[in-house]
Amino acid sequence: MPFVRITLSTDRPEPMRAAVAEGVRSALVSALGVPPDDRFQIVDAQPASAFHVDRHFLDGDRRDPVVVEITLTRGRTREMKLALYQAVVANLSEAGVRPDDVLILLRETEREDWSLGGGKMQLLDEDLIRKYGWSPAQD
Repeated sequence: MPFVRITLSTDRPEPMRAAVAEGVRSALVSALGVPPDDRFQIVDAQPASAFHVDRHFLDGDRRDPVVVEITLTRGRTREMKLALYQAVVANLSEAGVRPDDVLILLRETEREDWSLGGGKMQLLDEDLIRKYGWSPAQD
């Protein structure tokens, strides 16, 4: 159950914002096997002046950043993470975002670090997560 926050410029029109959100969701499904209906995203549009990003750090060419922050439970391999990054960039490119403008931050947490309402630790409830076709070892 990844949680995604996408921050981009208000200069990007609403249809593009929706396409970016869908591109990230699709990448999570294809690269990590996240269930297609497992979608928890916030799209936050900020004025371009709110972005203070080094345009050329590590040989980049950033002009209009789209910041994708993904929080999920631990357990993905390096190869899975790279596949996710590549899928996000490919999908966002199709939505009109330049590859160098895609910044991805992946945060891994423990299952006990999640409460999905009601003050409960649903990801530790093995019967509940099995009900939704998940195993205790996957998202």
